[in-house]
Amino acid sequence: MDESGGSGQPRPDTDESHRHQPDRTAPATESTRPDPTRPDSTPPDPPAPDLPSPEPAGTEPDPAGASPEARGGDDQPNGPGGPDDTSRPPAHPAHPGERGVNDQPGGDRHDHPDASDPHLAHRTLAHSAPGKGAAPQRTPGPRGGLLMGRPFGVPVYVAPSWFLVAALITWVFGGQLERVLPELGAARYLVSLFFAVAFYASVLVHELAHTVAALRYKLPVRRIQLQFFGGVSEIEKEAETPGREFVLAFVGPLLSLVLAGLFYLALQPVEPGTVPGVLLAGLMISNLIVAAFNLLPGLPLDGGRMLRAVVWKITGRPMSGTVAAAWVGRALAVSVLIGLPLLTQSGALGRDAVDNVGMDTVMDALLAAILAAIIWTGAGNSLRVARLREHLPELRARALTRRAVPVESDTPLSEALRRANAAGARALVVVDADGNPVSLVREAAIVGVPEHRRPWVAVSGLAQDIADGMRVSAELAGEDLLEVLRATPATEYLVVEDTGEIYGVLSAADVERAFVKAMARPS
Repeated sequence: MDESGGSGQPRPDTDESHRHQPDRTAPATESTRPDPTRPDSTPPDPPAPDLPSPEPAGTEPDPAGASPEARGGDDQPNGPGGPDDTSRPPAHPAHPGERGVNDQPGGDRHDHPDASDPHLAHRTLAHSAPGKGAAPQRTPGPRGGLLMGRPFGVPVYVAPSWFLVAALITWVFGGQLERVLPELGAARYLVSLFFAVAFYASVLVHELAHTVAALRYKLPVRRIQLQFFGGVSEIEKEAETPGREFVLAFVGPLLSLVLAGLFYLALQPVEPGTVPGVLLAGLMISNLIVAAFNLLPGLPLDGGRMLRAVVWKITGRPMSGTVAAAWVGRALAVSVLIGLPLLTQSGALGRDAVDNVGMDTVMDALLAAILAAIIWTGAGNSLRVARLREHLPELRARALTRRAVPVESDTPLSEALRRANAAGARALVVVDADGNPVSLVREAAIVGVPEHRRPWVAVSGLAQDIADGMRVSAELAGEDLLEVLRATPATEYLVVEDTGEIYGVLSAADVERAFVKAMARPS
């Protein structure tokens, strides 16, 4: 691709990016690819192209709860998004690395990007989902439900789906209380509701453990969300080392085990068969289930992230760790789908096999199917987010920048296009009398001017002022580049050298095409 310096003259052939992209440096002629700055060129892409970004993918199911849910990533759940479809990135996504610790459904999640993004997020058994720091002027996205507070400066939201699972837990636990404490009558549902709230408070503690660890490693956390089948900590960047990845994943189940131990100690002086005794016992067992489930070694669960860290450490490649943990997660999903109904039918989970028929059998099969789907989807999301992260370094501002020529504001469009074609450039930068860039001529605006009117149209009427955030360093690449572009959505950006010299113009459409092309290549 052709690029120019402050003078607007072609860069010498010794320029590295010039050598690697001869097609961009060649003057625009009839034999070359269409040039949007030429009157006979084909129309450019729509003026507001989508920018690539990994979406968090991954959700963690909560076996202790009455029903499961899925997430998007480690910020995947997002996945990849599920929440994340990385085949075509959304317009100006929140963060390429957004994800939760697990980046997968059915477990604690911490966004890396997935994918987390694509937005990776981390989830626990009582969490959902696997997603980078808050960018200035970021386009506001969905808030995620009812804001409950900001512990450690991280907003905590309760999603509308939480109320559904709270009602389900209240109904199921209330039925159990009817057998254990029949004297409670209708009040048992009030006790059950208290249990549901206390259980999700435990889930919040689990997520806060991931959040505190992420903040300790200076990884920005976008938010914590409590939802249908657990919670998610949307960590917006991936851990830099396998050791940190392991710690980020392990602290969640560790805190759940600590809570189970505290509830056990609190249960000792309490008389069995009382309301406090039943509640403490239920919370102890629920936290044990959350910890045990999330320690299973498959993505998107915390145990899967730990396995990923181990393989990453051994092989030296994060992608190898993700592939291994994702396939173990898929095998785990099949095991849950087949094994959970068999366990409940056999009475291995404490039920009477004779009574375990009818509606109970259907509910067990449904729960197993939901859990399996969440785990399978989360594992796939993690793979997509990892693949995205592997290709992100290929997005380099210097390689994607279009060569530009500087023109003064009163220059007729026809003359500006003549200069651009003569220099082999594909973009126009409007400068002031001192040669300082003040605005960028929009491609879509050029195409909209008929050729016979171009001699009477000044370029200033087709230009967009260079706002804060529209100046991009030529050295930016990967997630850093996408972060800058997402912070200030625009169709074109001015690319400058570290010295302030004009390097060229970066089109959001070019970034998207490069992203899609990179994603199409095998890992």
